[in-house]
Amino acid sequence: MTREMAQTRRMLALSPGLINYDRVTMAIAVTSPPTFTLLRYAVVLIFIPYVLLQARKPDKWFGTILARAMNRGHQSMTDWGLRHAAIGDQFKILDVGCGGGRAIQQLATSASGGMVYGIDYADGSIAVSRAHNAQLIKAGRVVIQKASVSHLPFPDDTFDLVTAIETQYYWPDLMGDMREILRVLKPAGRLVVIAEMYKGGKYDWLKWPVMWLLRSSHLSVSDHRELFTATGYANVQIVEETNKGWICGIATKPTQAYPPGIDGVVIDPSEGDCEGTS
Repeated sequence: MTREMAQTRRMLALSPGLINYDRVTMAIAVTSPPTFTLLRYAVVLIFIPYVLLQARKPDKWFGTILARAMNRGHQSMTDWGLRHAAIGDQFKILDVGCGGGRAIQQLATSASGGMVYGIDYADGSIAVSRAHNAQLIKAGRVVIQKASVSHLPFPDDTFDLVTAIETQYYWPDLMGDMREILRVLKPAGRLVVIAEMYKGGKYDWLKWPVMWLLRSSHLSVSDHRELFTATGYANVQIVEETNKGWICGIATKPTQAYPPGIDGVVIDPSEGDCEGTS
């Protein structure tokens, strides 16, 4: 692979599952050097900024394609993170920033006697998520609606579990929005935040420019812990899968009957060679 090809491959490294690097490399290989240079700058100046905007708020056109790609690209990370959710059969669950809707389907399967709600502020995500979960919606087990994390359309003390997967980067008021989720959690209810981009994580040197372009929050392990604590959560745990560059924050809504919080970083016991930081 030439140096130019390698550079372009790095520039396109936005999120797993979104870009087929082998096809891009093959297409570049058959172009002449001047054409390749023009192509490279065209991709940078036109395509990448548009994709970044769609990642933040998918529309009903290209955004629906991106939302479906995210279902595939985030599958392994979501499966890993939800193992820490301790989902009860009768749970009432909210998925904030439901994206393409695969996580909602998984949550509904785990809470087979419960109810799952999904919210997103992007029209493209709502459309894909509803299509992906059409049968569950028809059965009355899933409700998906357009809403903002800053103004959740639910009463206080509603949910046993709230999940947020690859979405907290884009929240308009991170601390205020964490408190809004706390409001709708039941006492001892749990918030689980799952992400593949965090300061100090694997490939952070490559990902942080993307976060900067998206005007997104970019938190370290300690920043995540402090965010949960500062916004009123208890029993805070931060789990890392360092080989993949994934992070999962878990915390509960305090209640007088609940034991004192645990504040620290733990390592997923199923990942034998993972390492954590304190």
